[in-house]
Amino acid sequence: MSNAADDIVLEARNVVKTYGGTRALKGVNFEIRRGTVTTLFGENGAGKSTLMKILSGVERLTSGEIVLDGEAVVFQSTTDARERGISIIHQELSLAPNLSVRDNIFMGREITGAFGVDFGEETRQTRALLDELKLPIDPDTIVSDLRVGQQQIIEIARALSVNSRILIMDEPTSALAAAEVEVLFGIIHELTARGVAIVYISHHLEEALEVTDHAVVLRDGAMTARGERSEIDLEWIVRNMVGENFDLGSPPEGALGEVVLGVHNARVLDPENSARAIVNGIDLEVRAGEIVCLYGLMGSGRTELLEAIAGRVPLAGGELTLDGRVLGPESIAERIERGIGLVPEDRQRDGLVQTMTVGANLTLASLKDCLVNGALSPRRERALADELIRDVTVKTSGPDALIGSLSGGNQQKVVIGKVLATAPRVMLLDEPSRGIDVGAKGEVFRLLASRAEEGLAVVYSTSEVGECLSIAHRIIVLRRGRISAEFGADATKEMIMAASGEAVAA
Repeated sequence: MSNAADDIVLEARNVVKTYGGTRALKGVNFEIRRGTVTTLFGENGAGKSTLMKILSGVERLTSGEIVLDGEAVVFQSTTDARERGISIIHQELSLAPNLSVRDNIFMGREITGAFGVDFGEETRQTRALLDELKLPIDPDTIVSDLRVGQQQIIEIARALSVNSRILIMDEPTSALAAAEVEVLFGIIHELTARGVAIVYISHHLEEALEVTDHAVVLRDGAMTARGERSEIDLEWIVRNMVGENFDLGSPPEGALGEVVLGVHNARVLDPENSARAIVNGIDLEVRAGEIVCLYGLMGSGRTELLEAIAGRVPLAGGELTLDGRVLGPESIAERIERGIGLVPEDRQRDGLVQTMTVGANLTLASLKDCLVNGALSPRRERALADELIRDVTVKTSGPDALIGSLSGGNQQKVVIGKVLATAPRVMLLDEPSRGIDVGAKGEVFRLLASRAEEGLAVVYSTSEVGECLSIAHRIIVLRRGRISAEFGADATKEMIMAASGEAVAA
């Protein structure tokens, strides 16, 4: 057996990173070993992504050193790091939506021949990668036509197309269905068997434990714990991340009100195949103060159902009612005006404007409330932003901070705050915990529970069984566009997974 020290490919030694007066990393020591998976746990803002950006050449450290194969190195760019065998899959999608899958995979390192770019060879290699990842799509497909989960797999394919010795995966499964996660884990096992070192970052704690060989926990920019797989479990991770074990809460108590939202025999067509209904005859009623969870695998129709209620996609059949009144073919703006708000699955693309401040994003959907004599009042807008920051507990230096300066969990709270500012009767949330840590997830779920106690009707979708078994009064399981089961708060993980068509581990 080789000495563990001989297996160390890369080390971060006493790494410090400062942004102005903020110390994002406080003397972190971190090592990556050949042929193993090192999982990095920590809340949003703990420093995980900052450390990985330094290791992959995105950022430069303030002090400390990076040692690769026993030699101190300084990466000038991601290209420099990639040429030394280090690739990263970022948490937020970085694809060019107007380009094809093939062009995204080979962007910046095109395969050339005697007559320019060899598109035929790029297509062949792209198809081989997609086959390996079990994603049966045409390499010429435009990325913007893909669902978020499919785009996430394209990100993974792009990283795998580079022959890397070290592969950093920052939230690679945040938009993947269970079957896709299984495929990814198979790929990870194949890569480590070939000697590739994997750094894995995920807020899906139980899922991450399936592939972990070594674990490191960061908290407030410093390392709080490290352990081997045999030494750690879920309680160990949570305790070292947030200082205590906790759950996501329980359904709010109290009597429910009248039916607010009615969904009657709803049908939504598949945009890629109009002969197929991706939502097919769904009936659902949600009462004031009630929290309903929609659970299902990718393709179950949960996202399309929420988008149809919010007015993003049209109904092909059936009807929707709000407070007993039938909703017509209103625009999204009109649905918001009627009292329906949606927190979309992809907050970066659909929920936030990246070039705007925290305050501007928070007030974007409710600017009419900031008008004085028909003109926008900066004072009133500022007051509304300050109020929302307090109400949804956004951790920020102030409303003038750029939205990109916030952690994923705080960005999600901004999107939720923006919707709450419109005073909705019904709040729809599509995967509200995607890409946020366990601490921020708890804050989001507690916020939803408190608003439900005030009479808000809440419908949220999730692909995590643990999130069903938390604040929901009812759990609706979707399968192939239909409701396959309905459970109360006493449901079990096995019941939910079986109803969705997932295999339940023995």
